[in-house]
Amino acid sequence: MSKTALSVNINKVALVRNTRHLGIPSVTRAATLCLEAGAHGITVHPRPDERHIRAADVPELAALMKNWPGREFNIEGNPFQNLMGFIRDVRPTQCTFVPDSEDQFTSDHGWDLDKDGERLRPLIREAQSLGVRVSLFMDPQADAMAAAKAVGADRVELYTESFASAFGTARNDEVFAQFAQAAQAAAAIDLGVNAGHDLSRDNLTAFLRACPAVREVSIGHALIADALELGYAATVRDYLRCMAEA
Repeated sequence: MSKTALSVNINKVALVRNTRHLGIPSVTRAATLCLEAGAHGITVHPRPDERHIRAADVPELAALMKNWPGREFNIEGNPFQNLMGFIRDVRPTQCTFVPDSEDQFTSDHGWDLDKDGERLRPLIREAQSLGVRVSLFMDPQADAMAAAKAVGADRVELYTESFASAFGTARNDEVFAQFAQAAQAAAAIDLGVNAGHDLSRDNLTAFLRACPAVREVSIGHALIADALELGYAATVRDYLRCMAEA
């Protein structure tokens, strides 16, 4: 068993559903199948334009998660856009603050806390007052971890695209070391470490070996792509295998 939790991001299930008006594939059914297979949580990122997860999906998923005590519901988004409304309404286990613009294709950078830290501080406190853990989406910079702790975050989510891009290349060791140092810096100040973006069955074991302090990985695109071929249950079990091998 891995000490790291697997949270399945089901945004891409909603993306396929939204291309027709039939309600399939169902995001609640997808979440249920992943949880039944052993996933530790479900993640959604309801963007303002509702390109995938829609506002109406969030309370339905929150209601579903109440049937799974001990599993976690994580809602991602920009707290300066629509995220805080979801936090106030459904009070998920965790919220992940992500600095995306409204028209951003996908998350591609972490917070600049020199610029946004003071604006984030009261929103972090508000979420925590509602019983919601707060994670900040951050680039893998060891010297930025203290700033995340200083504004009140409970955890950081390391943005792992650069890890995935460097995996198996000449920059492999350099980038592995960068992530390891960032994770160690966070753990040293009792700041929890999550990770996500472009993690897959190919690189997940190596990532967790490099960063054993990671408490949770949030995986969506690659996992849902694998599920198209293998099915949800077999895919989740194989990701859990990759994690256990770390």
